Amino acid sequence: TPPSPAQNAAGGVMLKAIIPAVKADGTIDASEQEKLMGQLGDISPEERAFVQQELAAPVDAQGLASQIPDGLEAQAYTMSVTAIDLDNQTEAQYLDSFAKALGLDAQSVNHIHAQLGVPPLYT
Repeated sequence: TPPSPAQNAAGGVMLKAIIPAVKADGTIDASEQEKLMGQLGDISPEERAFVQQELAAPVDAQGLASQIPDGLEAQAYTMSVTAIDLDNQTEAQYLDSFAKALGLDAQSVNHIHAQLGVPPLYT
């Protein structure tokens, strides 16, 4: 069954949540690019063009958060966390700004991190 227009829209937003996270440290290393492409699977030329456009766009956590439909905030944040290796301060700062822009509290963020088996963002 093909996805509904609402499912396609939600998928696009989730993809938008992944790409800035991958770019958060200023570079897209091979591991991050592999994760991104692995999450996309088999995509069409139009979808590939969309990804390239998003990769070229500046990182804007606040702008991205404003595009996330109500009720999908935690899912969008989760997608961002799964897209990166949380291994430097720049990535942590991006996740902090995205979480705050989404209205997620520290406990919710740390719960997502625990579920994913990654270090907590807040101590």
